[in-house]
Amino acid sequence: MEPTLAEGDLLLTWWGRRARPGRIAVVRLPPDADGRPRPLSIKRVSRRDPAAPERWWIDSDNPREGVTSFEVGSLTDDDVLATAPARLWPRPRILTTRHTR
Repeated sequence: MEPTLAEGDLLLTWWGRRARPGRIAVVRLPPDADGRPRPLSIKRVSRRDPAAPERWWIDSDNPREGVTSFEVGSLTDDDVLATAPARLWPRPRILTTRHTR
């Protein structure tokens, strides 16, 4: 999620909070191509899937790396586990909504 977040940042998370477009969230990604589970991830929830409005498209703030919905498809509401409204450490700040496509 660089440049927005760096490895080791401590986030405030609201588990069970509904996602909104442009927000950062803790998500459960589908298994990889070999069927192995992936760890929970921090992603930007960009928009509802136009083909399946009950699902979310996810993005990475770093265009050079990171898993997005282009690789794994859209996620269900149940796969969006929490939202992250603020970074607590190393320097506290509100994680503002980024306007997405």
